[in-house]
Amino acid sequence: AWRAVESFFVGHGHKSIGRYPVVCRWRDDLYFTIASIVDFQRPTGSGIRFEFPANPIIVPQPCVRFNDIGNVGVTGRHFSSFCMVGQLSMPDEEGGYWKDGCMRLDYEMLTRTLGIPRDEITFVEDVWSGGGSFGPSLEYFVGGLELGNAVFTEFQGSLDDRRPLDQRIIDMGAGLERFAWVTMGTPTAYDCCFGPITSRMADAEGVEAGTGELCAYYREVARALASEPDAARARQEAISALSLGESRVSRTIEPLEGIYLVADHLRTLAFAIADGALPSNVGGGYNLRVLLRRMMARLGRLGARHDLDELVSLHVEYLRGTYPELAESAGEIREIVGLEARRYTGMRSRMESIASRLKAKKAEPTVGELITLYESDGVPPDYLRELGAIREIPGEFYERLSELHQSPKTDAPAPPPGLEGLPRTEALFHGDDPPEFEARVLHAGGGIVVLDRTSFYARSGGQEPDHGTIGGSRVTDVSSHGGVIAHAVEGDLPSAGSTVRCAVDTARRAAVTAHHTSTHILNSSARHVLGSWVWQHSAFKDDTHARLDITHHSALTPEEVSRIESAANSVVRRNLEVSIREHAREEAESRYGFRIYQGGVVPVDAVRIVSVGDFDVEACGGTHVRRTGEIGLLKVTQAERVQDGVVRLVFKAGEAALAHVQDGERTLSWVAGKIGADRQKIPESLERRLGSGEAARTRLRALTKRSSAGAAQEAASKARRLGRVTLYTTIDVDLDADYHIAVGEAAVASDALLVYLALVRDGDRVRVVAYSGAEASTALRAGELAKEASAALGGSGGGSARFGQGGGAEASRAQEAIRRAEAMASAT
Repeated sequence: AWRAVESFFVGHGHKSIGRYPVVCRWRDDLYFTIASIVDFQRPTGSGIRFEFPANPIIVPQPCVRFNDIGNVGVTGRHFSSFCMVGQLSMPDEEGGYWKDGCMRLDYEMLTRTLGIPRDEITFVEDVWSGGGSFGPSLEYFVGGLELGNAVFTEFQGSLDDRRPLDQRIIDMGAGLERFAWVTMGTPTAYDCCFGPITSRMADAEGVEAGTGELCAYYREVARALASEPDAARARQEAISALSLGESRVSRTIEPLEGIYLVADHLRTLAFAIADGALPSNVGGGYNLRVLLRRMMARLGRLGARHDLDELVSLHVEYLRGTYPELAESAGEIREIVGLEARRYTGMRSRMESIASRLKAKKAEPTVGELITLYESDGVPPDYLRELGAIREIPGEFYERLSELHQSPKTDAPAPPPGLEGLPRTEALFHGDDPPEFEARVLHAGGGIVVLDRTSFYARSGGQEPDHGTIGGSRVTDVSSHGGVIAHAVEGDLPSAGSTVRCAVDTARRAAVTAHHTSTHILNSSARHVLGSWVWQHSAFKDDTHARLDITHHSALTPEEVSRIESAANSVVRRNLEVSIREHAREEAESRYGFRIYQGGVVPVDAVRIVSVGDFDVEACGGTHVRRTGEIGLLKVTQAERVQDGVVRLVFKAGEAALAHVQDGERTLSWVAGKIGADRQKIPESLERRLGSGEAARTRLRALTKRSSAGAAQEAASKARRLGRVTLYTTIDVDLDADYHIAVGEAAVASDALLVYLALVRDGDRVRVVAYSGAEASTALRAGELAKEASAALGGSGGGSARFGQGGGAEASRAQEAIRRAEAMASAT
């Protein structure tokens, strides 16, 4: 269908444009590309501007939407991702057309290219608004099915208070899947859009997709949806209308719904992973994980075993004609889908236990309870339905779940007072960048100085600001507010209108700069080592250290960290040129792609491109070295997984890295001296010492266990009857917590009414060990006792009914902890 549509529009003067990523890197208010027009919307300081690479254009844009995923597979027409054919025109630019031209082209495309009879086509005029702009729209339907909607965007504001836009736009979006459906006449849109994928799965399941009964069923579903928006209820109405028995539904309808769902969700995951997104518990990755878990749950309900690797390969091959770039990422798509599938499988035993408890309650959980189960335990309702714990998935479940994870747009910090009406500051740090300069004072007050020009870099893009002096007074912070750069100054402020001598702290600047260029190098090194899904999530660059958060599915192994560090230092040693050039945004995106937006959206017309040789290219406004060799050394000092799907690399560069290595050398020499070994033999010596130490600890534990019986009897004999229990307490400064764990366990085993509480000094802290006997635990839980005693010590604790532990740093309050324990026992 796409080739026919493309050929028609190209034949009528349109430029055919390749798809843009489904991960919307060029908009900070969208995670996924939701419409073809989004491809050409660019943020500016005052809003959104349209930038077309040609006029007019046609584009097959995959779009991702999650508001209808509960309907996927059920209705025959809903998708989590679909191809929006974008027919776009700027009527006021050369080659553009307006309403009459659009209507003529669309009508001709429908009748001549797709062969749809004239009397089956209906045009409906309406008004469409969104994003602060609006205009008349023209929707076209075939057989009651909406195929496309042409929006003639020409106003901003509201119907009652409207103003003409500077750019008039035709935004016609049509569903390619629906074009194929109406021309091929298959029972569902899925049957003509997933080709060999649904055929292969249907054959394995032993079901037939193209039967007359299936056509009748989905017609009934469509009829029911006209008055009943809930897909699950519409489904039941269709089953009742056709008198389909339970066995027929379970043998045909449900397997096909599962096949369609799996095919749809896997295609969406393929596009998203190919474009750098990862399933996770944060941001847009959350929705991808929802899809994957729905898919895995539904695969579990199908009778046959389906190979996910094979299904990914079938998708990639089937889409090769329109989206050949997917083939380049096929291996990574299989890797990520396989990893997530294994994680899901590893959760099954816990999910089965939860499902069993729900079934025992014999009451359907509410939507809120289902959301809690998914959020807290990762249990998708599809899996609960598979095990019979719920009858149906509430229609609003996935919509409400998606709403919970909409990222609120954060407002920029308020500027200091007095900056209103000031002109933009000339940023010398983006030009000749003199370390010493003279400037005129435009504003001085409240500890803030604004100059007409400055070499002081303002905090931006994760790079910390320059320090230095203005007129002899110390600059401690620099920030930018709408292009006006404010300097926070300690000491006497210069007078407004005066000319001052300024100096940047060059040593600090050099250190921060080395860390910034190193961030670019480390980011690309991580992508080369780990996979194309690695993107910069956030970054921080200061003079003493830097950190880089990257998107990655798992915690890094020491071997991976070492490979990333080695790759980065290889780039440093190659002494590559670091060039900085400005490009028109459209030119930069066309030449380098959207990977330039590692640091986020750049809402400017001219994009500052920083190239590290042929190794890395990014849009960046920061300061950089001239050649990578100036960095000298890059050392990763820490790697940790800070949240699901995000790994943090803390590192040092340049002089800071050298100082870190030298500190490590001094530490090794000190250790070698302490253990009496050569530095090269430290590992062997430590291993021997640790081995002998562990053997000693094993012997000590055995001795403790032997002696604990007598100590346990003594504790039971000294316990006092308080309330329904007998309580033994001790404050110990000689023996450790392991000893009291052994004694307490033995004591409550011999006396079911005994409660055992030990406060053990451990350096400056106090450890709490609590046990409750079998009968005592029904009156006083050991975990609650440990919690209360730890709170008295200024700390925290907890545990189970039989055993609790905790501690705190306020050793002087040990007697207060004992008093609280006695009060709890007396209250039983």
